[in-house]
Amino acid sequence: ALVTTGVAPPTVRIIHSGHACNIEEERYTERVYTIREGETLELACLVSGHPRPQIRWTKTAGSASDRFQDSSVFNETLRIIRIQRHQGGRYYCKAENGLGSPAIKSIRVDVYYLDDPIVTVHQSIGEAKEQFYYERTVFLRCMANSNPPVRYSWRRGKEFLSQGSDKGVEIYEPFFTQGETKILKLKNLRPQDYANYSCIASVRNVCGIPEKNVLFKLSNKTASPTIKLLVEDPIVVNPGQSVTLVCVTSGGEPTPTLTWVRNTDELSKKSRLNGGTLTLPSISMEEAGVYSCVASNNVGNPAKKSTAIVVRGLKKGRFWITPDPYHNDDNIQIGREVKISCQVEATPPEELLFSWLKNGRPLRSSERMVITHTDPDVQPGTTNLDIIDLKFTDFGTYTCVAALKNGGIPEVSIDVNISSTTVPPELTVPRGKSPMVVQEGDTVDLQCLVSGKPKPIILWSRADKEVPMPDGSLQTESYDGVLRIVNVSREMTGTYRCATSQYNGFNVKPREALVELTVQYPPVVEPVFTEIRQGLGRAFTLNCRVLRAHPSKVLKYEWKLGTRLLTMGQFDQRDETDYHVRALNREGYGEYTCEVTNEAGAGACRFLVTGRAYAPEFYYDTYSALWQNRPRVYGFKLQWTQQNPLSVDRIVAYRLGMKQTGQSRWWEQEIPMEGAIAKGELITHNLTELIKPEAYLVRLTPITRFGEGDSTDRIIRYSAPVNSHLREFQCSFEDEAVCMFTQDKTDDFDWTRHSAATRDTKYTPNTGPSSDRAGSKQGFYMYIETSRPRLEGEKARLLTPTFNVAHKSPYGTVTAAPTYCFGFYYHMYGKHIGALNAYLRQKGHSGSDSSLWNLVGNQGDRWKQAKVNIHPIASFQLVLEGIRGPGIEGDIAIDDVTIEEGECKDPPPNSKLGQKFTYTKLTVPLNSLENSRK
Repeated sequence: ALVTTGVAPPTVRIIHSGHACNIEEERYTERVYTIREGETLELACLVSGHPRPQIRWTKTAGSASDRFQDSSVFNETLRIIRIQRHQGGRYYCKAENGLGSPAIKSIRVDVYYLDDPIVTVHQSIGEAKEQFYYERTVFLRCMANSNPPVRYSWRRGKEFLSQGSDKGVEIYEPFFTQGETKILKLKNLRPQDYANYSCIASVRNVCGIPEKNVLFKLSNKTASPTIKLLVEDPIVVNPGQSVTLVCVTSGGEPTPTLTWVRNTDELSKKSRLNGGTLTLPSISMEEAGVYSCVASNNVGNPAKKSTAIVVRGLKKGRFWITPDPYHNDDNIQIGREVKISCQVEATPPEELLFSWLKNGRPLRSSERMVITHTDPDVQPGTTNLDIIDLKFTDFGTYTCVAALKNGGIPEVSIDVNISSTTVPPELTVPRGKSPMVVQEGDTVDLQCLVSGKPKPIILWSRADKEVPMPDGSLQTESYDGVLRIVNVSREMTGTYRCATSQYNGFNVKPREALVELTVQYPPVVEPVFTEIRQGLGRAFTLNCRVLRAHPSKVLKYEWKLGTRLLTMGQFDQRDETDYHVRALNREGYGEYTCEVTNEAGAGACRFLVTGRAYAPEFYYDTYSALWQNRPRVYGFKLQWTQQNPLSVDRIVAYRLGMKQTGQSRWWEQEIPMEGAIAKGELITHNLTELIKPEAYLVRLTPITRFGEGDSTDRIIRYSAPVNSHLREFQCSFEDEAVCMFTQDKTDDFDWTRHSAATRDTKYTPNTGPSSDRAGSKQGFYMYIETSRPRLEGEKARLLTPTFNVAHKSPYGTVTAAPTYCFGFYYHMYGKHIGALNAYLRQKGHSGSDSSLWNLVGNQGDRWKQAKVNIHPIASFQLVLEGIRGPGIEGDIAIDDVTIEEGECKDPPPNSKLGQKFTYTKLTVPLNSLENSRK
């Protein structure tokens, strides 16, 4: 195998296909790819470099949430079907293989679109003093969203309007919206101004986007919308009722369209809209709010009228007891004052009615029992019962009842017991309930005992940090003093506070208690899994590190190979443990485990120690990889490097597997390797007997004394290999495959491969060459045999292989078409010589070969050279055409055909240099098909 180094940093170019309508260079640094909205964007990233670079497409511009397809595309082709305007922006292709810095190219994608234009009409009425001057002016404003900026024009009927064409008309763009809108001003309305106006929006047919227009009919009836609401305001209803809102237009031309909105939000899903009528079936309290009917017809401002829907109801009944505020004592005592308060949320608040009962009998306000109501406008409805100078006979159950004036809603009753056992709350934590030590994943109950009567609601919160509770809220209500946490996690470790709330209990300073929670969890270790590749006889060390654990004091470890215990111990001050292998033997291969344990469980580091060789990496940038052995049978130069060849035992051979894609049968062979393979060394193996036009799947597997290593696959196709460009092509026709030249199927006869040693000169001694161009009788050349049955004017055409164009520009667009020098030797000796012509044939230019060079008549018995510059912009072939003259002494021969990059140097005098053929669009990327192996 041949040995050279193969590593190379990445290079990258972007080429385009898909539905672009224009590609342009922009200030030498970036290209702009223009595409119509809805078409397919396709960009390919061509890379070279070894190991094969990773390719990643990313996008910038737009908002942060506008990451295209939510991420990156990790392959060579970026394809966006039905592209939308928000997907325009700058796309980057990045290639990296760990060598040097990554290669990055960008292209800007500009998405073109044109929306339907909209015409809005406004009018101003100005009055001067004493009615001396009265003007009525109408403005027609046209707007359309577009990219590129839209160009507007106006028509009245069929007549195009332009600035100055009519004194009563002015056309302008408001300064602050330049390019976005166009205004037609009709000054001092005249009868002829009542007409049909068309606004035509155009983006000048870029990307084939047709212009769009909109018609507005201006008449003496044109008016902005007016509406009526056929409903009361406000509408007060009970939950469950059906509500219908009716809105009708009372004016406006053209006829306005009606919509309903709620509090500027969307309507609820169950609402039904029919024209101007909105129905809300079975209304709930959540659907209350301000509903607005909006009418618009693009004339003047939209009309809007609103009504409020009030849904009656009572919510959230609560109470609290306030001991005598004049004594520093939270207890209720005979002879002192006590106040009971009730609170309810009522809709509408002005309908709220409170009444009080004692032991089920109505209670009236008196000197000792003072009933007061707060102003409903100040605070949600609250009522207070003040008992002045509490007596033993006042003990009992007091009930406050909340109702709405007009009924239809269930009442809310709240019972409050006042007795000798009515005492303020106290909070304690039961014995053994703090600190609580639990394992991660358990369910835990944190508990505070609440004493007192009545028992208030308990509020739980985090005491040690400003973080939410496990359910996400800052505090959690509990009616029994228990906080249950399911599936507890390590982040929940900390101090929790329980506190009494003022509701449903005493309105006194809150009582508090604290509970400690400790969550234990098994050790978290690294690495969780590592593969280590090693050769026999070598030393290595395995390391397992504890990142965190609770408790972290008593940590034990055990090292095992498979199920066999190797060593065990306890962590002291260190947070890691090592295991050393001094010399690896065959039994030392396998899975090593280091298990670290505490009270809560175990964490494990796993190491797979193997002698498997790493995968080879195919080399994709081989120059002249493909050649032809004989017609339809090809050879391919396969090259690769080996990843980390020195980390395992020496690679003794590669197993090469091949199959035609789509078939199931594999061919296999072994490629032996002599000596050690160096890192980065390029290994070459020639594949032969490949039959066109199949594609082949090739698999390479390295073999060491440990066994098979990791394999790599590659598909070989018969496209030209990805070379950076066609450097040179040379053919002297020595090989039977004639360098993959072909005969044109549409000509009259063929060119013949021949050598002077085998040529029969008996019939036509005074024509054709006596040796090849190099002077060898054994050397070969191509010629046209003009003996019978050939007729005058018949043509024979010989075609070169197809070559792909290389671009000096790093982007793949044609800034200037590349230049190649096409050269060949010709021999035109004999009195009946016809003509020899050379043509350029390009992909995408069917039926139009471009003439490069031509020569007619006898040129003497010697070989002469022709050279001509060519400027292809797409995949191309060269055509050599021989035309028979008037007789049999007219054999024309050619030899030593060359194509070289760059301008021709020292052209012979009769070459047709300086002919340039330029075209407009590149359709095919780089690379040449290869010349044959000599």
